[in-house]
Amino acid sequence: MGDSRPISTFSAACLAPESQLRGQSADTLGSCLNLSQPATGARRKGDISHHARKALTGPKTALLHHWPLYLSEAAELAIFMISACCFTVWLYDPAYPALHLIPLSALRRLLMGIAMGLTAIGIIHSPLGQRSGAHFNPAITLTYLRLGKIPIWDAIFYILFQFLGGAFGVALSAIFLGPSIAVPSVNYAVTVPGRFGTAAAFFAELFMATLLMAVVLWFSNRPSLAKYTSYLVGVLILFYILLFAPVSGFSINPARTVASALFAHLWTALWLYFVAPISGMMLAAEFYLRIYGIEKVLCAKLHPSSRYPCSFLCNFPDHLHPERPHSAANLRNPTPS
Repeated sequence: MGDSRPISTFSAACLAPESQLRGQSADTLGSCLNLSQPATGARRKGDISHHARKALTGPKTALLHHWPLYLSEAAELAIFMISACCFTVWLYDPAYPALHLIPLSALRRLLMGIAMGLTAIGIIHSPLGQRSGAHFNPAITLTYLRLGKIPIWDAIFYILFQFLGGAFGVALSAIFLGPSIAVPSVNYAVTVPGRFGTAAAFFAELFMATLLMAVVLWFSNRPSLAKYTSYLVGVLILFYILLFAPVSGFSINPARTVASALFAHLWTALWLYFVAPISGMMLAAEFYLRIYGIEKVLCAKLHPSSRYPCSFLCNFPDHLHPERPHSAANLRNPTPS
């Protein structure tokens, strides 16, 4: 009887150039893709080699095959920034009635939190989010790179397009909102440390990022609970804005901070909006790995979906994997075009 243990190894060998991958065995290439099939003769060598090379080779190959995913990531953060800019204008621009009708700042933050939480949930559940995994945050993408769930060139393009998408979203907002987006109380929805100072902002961002990634990892890697991940993300965003917006402005996303700062020309303590979110999410990932192990990191999607093919190095049982034609999701759903 053959070895029925799942293959879940991701090593530096998986990042080798295509010329080196050609010499690898089927099992080695299969382990690069984290295939959860048994290591038996039933697995087709040709399928593993093709999809491993497609996922793990250089930038041209990655861009050729996965450019729709990169554009999805850009569109997701663009939508998030448009929502942030619009609701900031409506709630904080003195020319709009909300600032006068709702004088209590905590209540305005609550409304802002509800709006942005619902925006995040909508993005995660959208066709864009279901295709790309709905990271729209370089700190999340880097964390999944550390966890071996996304190939290096996919991660690089994800991050590049996240920055481009964030800037594009603020640019569109500036066009449609006009001078309102630049008034001091709005200022392109910029994130800067509040009245408690830079240190407080740093630890607020660190705490928020750590808790967010801990929740995402714990829920998204349990098939019976994964469908609730997006809603918990939305609830966390609500409370983060309510409680921590006066402390740090609430970012936990380097691309989101840069997008606003680019137009506001305000770069105050920019470093902390890179260091704190990335450090916090990496810290959560390290704790998760030490407690549960790498085999309990199933995928890099924030919402389980068998509607679109999964492009990650994935072991999630209900995701659509074209290279595994007999998986449960493939039998239930034909691959969308």
